Amino acid sequence: MAIFTTSNVPISSLIEDIDMGKIGLPELQRPFVWPNVNVRDLFDSLYRGYPAGFLLFWKTGVDAGLKSIGTSAKQSVPELAIVDGQQRLTSLYAVVKGMEVLRSNFKKERIQIAFNPLSGRFDVADAAIKKDRAFIPDISVLWAPDFKAGAFRKAFLKQLTEVREITEDEEEQIEDAIDSLRNLTNYTFVALTLDSSVDEETIAEVFVRINGKGKALNQADFIMTLMSVFWDEGRMQLENFALNATVPSEGQASPFNHFIKPSPDQMLRATVGVALKRARLKNVYGALRGKDASTGLDNPEKRDGQFGLMQDAQAAVLNLANWHHFLDSLKLAGYRGQKMVSSETAIIYSYVVYLIGIRDYGIDREEMRQAIAQFYFMSAMTGRYTSSPETRFEADLSQLKDLESGEAFLSRLRDICDTTLTNDFWEITLPSQLATSASRSPTLFAYQAALIMLDAPALFSPLKIAAMVDPAIKGTKAALEQHHLFPRGYLEEQGVGDLKQINQIANFAPVEWPKNIKIGKQSPSSYVPEIDAELSASDRERLYDLHALPHLWWEMPYKEFLVERRLRMAKVVRRAWEQLRGATKGSPAAPPEIADLISGGETGAVEFKSTLRTNLHTGQPDEKMHLSALKTIAGFLNAQGGTLLIGVADDGEVLGIGADKFPNEDKMGLHLVNLIKDRMGDVFLPYVHPHFEDEDGERVLSIKCEKGPKPAFLKDGKEQRFFVRGGNATAELSGLSITDYVKQRFG
Repeated sequence: MAIFTTSNVPISSLIEDIDMGKIGLPELQRPFVWPNVNVRDLFDSLYRGYPAGFLLFWKTGVDAGLKSIGTSAKQSVPELAIVDGQQRLTSLYAVVKGMEVLRSNFKKERIQIAFNPLSGRFDVADAAIKKDRAFIPDISVLWAPDFKAGAFRKAFLKQLTEVREITEDEEEQIEDAIDSLRNLTNYTFVALTLDSSVDEETIAEVFVRINGKGKALNQADFIMTLMSVFWDEGRMQLENFALNATVPSEGQASPFNHFIKPSPDQMLRATVGVALKRARLKNVYGALRGKDASTGLDNPEKRDGQFGLMQDAQAAVLNLANWHHFLDSLKLAGYRGQKMVSSETAIIYSYVVYLIGIRDYGIDREEMRQAIAQFYFMSAMTGRYTSSPETRFEADLSQLKDLESGEAFLSRLRDICDTTLTNDFWEITLPSQLATSASRSPTLFAYQAALIMLDAPALFSPLKIAAMVDPAIKGTKAALEQHHLFPRGYLEEQGVGDLKQINQIANFAPVEWPKNIKIGKQSPSSYVPEIDAELSASDRERLYDLHALPHLWWEMPYKEFLVERRLRMAKVVRRAWEQLRGATKGSPAAPPEIADLISGGETGAVEFKSTLRTNLHTGQPDEKMHLSALKTIAGFLNAQGGTLLIGVADDGEVLGIGADKFPNEDKMGLHLVNLIKDRMGDVFLPYVHPHFEDEDGERVLSIKCEKGPKPAFLKDGKEQRFFVRGGNATAELSGLSITDYVKQRFG
């Protein structure tokens, strides 16, 4: 059975079908890759009646008049999608209609093709040709709706006769040439139309066999084609996001960043991952067509349902707040820009995991960002998605599906990291992977990220590496350079000529560029001792520890030095990982200075209480005092956090905790813990951090409260009361006010 039909279609009909929405032509919104000379050659071939190839269409199988998804102006879903011949059809449509195309640099351009009626020559219009009166500088005017042939010919002949004489034969020749060019829209293309039942593998095979060159079609191409057919607005959103990510924004929010300039295909992968929890685009194509597994036929309702999931997911994927908050996780992991990225796929897949966490499991954004910092660091360092990335990520997604809670999701993420970064990895695999001279090695970037996370300075410099690798700063020289510890010139003098040995990762350390120039090709034993002598013992210990340098390393044989340093570099990376791994939400932050808090007075984040339990008027324990302190703690938990100081009067006078008459501080701390546990619940204990400090000769209890994980209700007898910190006071909410606040704060 034939899988295609053949027809002869004039250019005028093709253009009309595009205008009517019968043919889907997305290329006007996609980067147009043909150079203008190709467009010129196409029109020259058509004008001379040469064969110009054929067009390959695919029947979408939609019902006549089916509306597209979204809010675009397109009248209906296209009945035909162009598979081969997109560049030719785009060229014809753009020139005949005078439309702009989008270039690979995402700038719009009108393709202006010039024509000389006397010579029959086509050319790309430039400044010289536009001044040459023998040329029609832009043939698009010939097909304009208001074009008047007689008036145009008269005007053209008039301007030409101003620079040269025209014979009657030449005048007739010019008129015939213009008419012939105008009638070019009657040129007939051979169109092959594949049946809607043809699957994507067959379409790809047909494309390869009849095309014989050019970029092979892939699964992303087919999905983007489907989006053009059923949801063109969604495809344009992907392409606009990619366009805006290429240039710095000017005073407005944009997806631009210093890590990745994502392609539409990459953002499509993110949408598919979030919507359908799939990584293999081959499986996604069938799902988006709504193919019924039992009948093999397309099911419109199923197809619309899948695209509905895609719509919701893509809104999250292209949300700029989500995008930039996620990218901050790369900074948490020590990465600072595109020069440190060896795998863009790891970024896209990590973004998918981030969105699944916050959308499907409702995980706090900051907590999710920290978890993704760990996941990305592991993925980037190990090259997790370098080989068979779709298969690898499909397996990861399967582990993260259908979990019972956000806590289980985070736990599973940690398990994936921990089962990858085993003790053998740190002690055997990583040192082995560091034995390379590759300038874009994932392990090199992981070591550099580790130095940034550990707040390391450049070698022999007071400047921190993190401050020297700002990707937004462009200078004639990089502020930070990778310096050969054993300089190349020195090694070559010692008979080491193999560049793979000379340029080992373990032979490099980050230094400021002036120092790199100053060192030149001196031997380490010549330049290091003098610098080393200027260091204090503590600075030397920290510097050598961070930069993985053995004691008296400059006296070691070169190969022995490389082995030893690789082991030490692996330990530095491991230390940074353990620091990143331990930086989980809920860890107590270093408390601010008590004196600073007191001098600032009571605010929305600071409250003073004279006692925890004692009424200073009666000298006896009083439940009202307990309630007063607990109200403040609950208010902080329900708002943005804050600090309660016990032992400080309202006016800032330090009274100390003696009036509460606890036998010791441990008993007072335990009393507070029991109060919180009994009156609010032990779920809040990890978010409340009490500690005692000296101030003005007295002991003060400082209670640092974080933002709570859920609404904190305070038990007062049989009542459950709800307090919120606002301004420098704690207010009680009731009724619908609680519902509205909880929805806004915790929803």
